[in-house]
Amino acid sequence: MNVMSGLRSLRVPRQWAEPSPSRWELAAESIALKIRWIGLLVGYCLANASGRDQGHATALNALLTLGLIYTAIDTYYTLRGLLFNLARHPFLIALLESFFIGLLCLFDTGLDSPFRYYYLLSLVVGAIRYPLSVPYVTCLFHAGSFFLLFTWLPAQQRDVATLVLMVTIMIWVAWATSALALLLKQAGAELHLLNLELQNQQRELEARIAERTRELEESQARLIHQEKQATFGLLAAGIAHEVGNPLTVISGIVQMLQRQNKEPLTQDRLRLISGQLDRIQNILRELIDYSRPESREKDWIVIDDLIHEAIHLAKYYKRLGGKNISTQLAQPAPRVRAARNPMIQVLLNLILNAIDATEQGGHVTVRTEVDERRLIIKVIDDGHPLPRAVQDKLFQPYQTAKPHGTGLGLYISHRLIQEQGGWVEYQAEPAAPGKAFVVYLPLPKDPHGEPRNHVVVPHLSRS
Repeated sequence: MNVMSGLRSLRVPRQWAEPSPSRWELAAESIALKIRWIGLLVGYCLANASGRDQGHATALNALLTLGLIYTAIDTYYTLRGLLFNLARHPFLIALLESFFIGLLCLFDTGLDSPFRYYYLLSLVVGAIRYPLSVPYVTCLFHAGSFFLLFTWLPAQQRDVATLVLMVTIMIWVAWATSALALLLKQAGAELHLLNLELQNQQRELEARIAERTRELEESQARLIHQEKQATFGLLAAGIAHEVGNPLTVISGIVQMLQRQNKEPLTQDRLRLISGQLDRIQNILRELIDYSRPESREKDWIVIDDLIHEAIHLAKYYKRLGGKNISTQLAQPAPRVRAARNPMIQVLLNLILNAIDATEQGGHVTVRTEVDERRLIIKVIDDGHPLPRAVQDKLFQPYQTAKPHGTGLGLYISHRLIQEQGGWVEYQAEPAAPGKAFVVYLPLPKDPHGEPRNHVVVPHLSRS
């Protein structure tokens, strides 16, 4: 552990490393390093065994130390996910190892030295780390090194049988380890492809689940909205019926009193009562009209009429007190082809949201603009801009910044505007504090087939 910690603390020039090795290269390098460390440990034990000549022991230790230095540097880079640059030159390494192992055998006992098995370890390492051709070239270098060792030794130490047997074993190990390494590499490549395919399928499945979840939430939101609309319609019809009958009786009594009593003061009071009764009946009529089932049939509509109707309905909102609503409408009044009831619902929802966002004494403005291709409706309030986290989820179901909100208003409005061929978006007002919801609607040709080309002349009116 101390050796590994020391290696991690070393600083070796970056240019000695080969960047971005593959996972297979790092795994093979790790196995090769384990083989080398074990070989070095065994080598030091052999070199310092009792009964060995002191001079030969010194030479063996020096050679093993060179191998230790190279293996330590290689380990350092492997621990950092890199490859030592020399590892990219396998034939040079094979040649150096052949020379290195030959010297070890020469300074030991010759052809029968235990260090001759380093040739086999070198072949195993080469097969694991490098392509198929490298182990065979390495085998050729090692056979040449062992043959040179054979010729260098005195005649009485030359054993032809040992030479032939060792070269045969080298060839067999080179072939066997190459075949095994090739099999492992092919299996690893196939597993890698299967893993990639599995990851792709997992991402696709997660995307499908997210899409189905979103569709389910949207369907649930639409269903809840429709149920609320239906319940609201039933309640409105019931209230109108229950309140309408007493109002009819009261209205009849007022008319009878107007005919019987001609006193001016009494007539003024009765006219005031009659006017208030008419106002109640108008409110009930508007409530019933708004609660009727929506008609999605598109027709040519004047957008100003819908804006005024939505503002008129918003006057009954309990949070309107102390707040102002004004309009800045383009002239001439633009017309679009859209469904009337959904458009009123969208405008009313945006206006009510703007009222909720303003403080006491705040102001809400409904502005229309027209260019050559589209109608732009802006509902602007002077409240605080929405946080970024809220903006990103504004038009998703069940997302709301209001403590009393359901999180369906903007989602339903967004869907209704999409059905009309337009879109709605949030904008922060750059010139002043506040924000705006902007509705874009296309301007198709008018009923006579002529393209619309309005000149934008804002007209300020206050409701």
